[in-house]
Amino acid sequence: MTTDLFWEMINNSKKYGEEQIEWLTKELTKSSKEEILQFEIEFRNKMEQSYTSSLWGAAFVVMGGCSDDGFDCFRGWLISRGEEVFNQVIKNPEFLAEYLSEENLQEDVFAPQLEEMLSVASDAYIYQKTGMFEYNDDINTEFYNELEARGYNFEVTEIENDWEEEDLEEMYPLLWERFGENPLT
Repeated sequence: MTTDLFWEMINNSKKYGEEQIEWLTKELTKSSKEEILQFEIEFRNKMEQSYTSSLWGAAFVVMGGCSDDGFDCFRGWLISRGEEVFNQVIKNPEFLAEYLSEENLQEDVFAPQLEEMLSVASDAYIYQKTGMFEYNDDINTEFYNELEARGYNFEVTEIENDWEEEDLEEMYPLLWERFGENPLT
């Protein structure tokens, strides 16, 4: 699966609203095993690309705090918004102040976290093996072994946040104005 096809699937899935993850997972089950694995590699590449101190600081302001797991779910949500929004936010995290408008928040029931996005490919892989959307530890392990066999490195890149909580208002004035006193979570 190419990067373009990955983004095409994500962009197509957005029109399903609350059913986005269900649609995306079912659509992926129609793909070959190799395409499912490539989807996961593309997804993980986007997760790694978005694993930055500046984005974490922005997420912290938007949500009123942001743990490691919360940041994973935030980035899963960001990827689910599609290529254009993803790239805009990566370039300028303050774009979130514009994107997370009242109108978009009414349409986007997941904002600003989407944990289910983190397991779309593994869920599709498990379904192909079992015919059920039920977690299976053995098949999930097989899925990760298949990714490793294709050279995917699961080592977590360490980042050091270059901000302190008290610096966030100055670093992200647009986000702070919008969410500093009224975060989304």
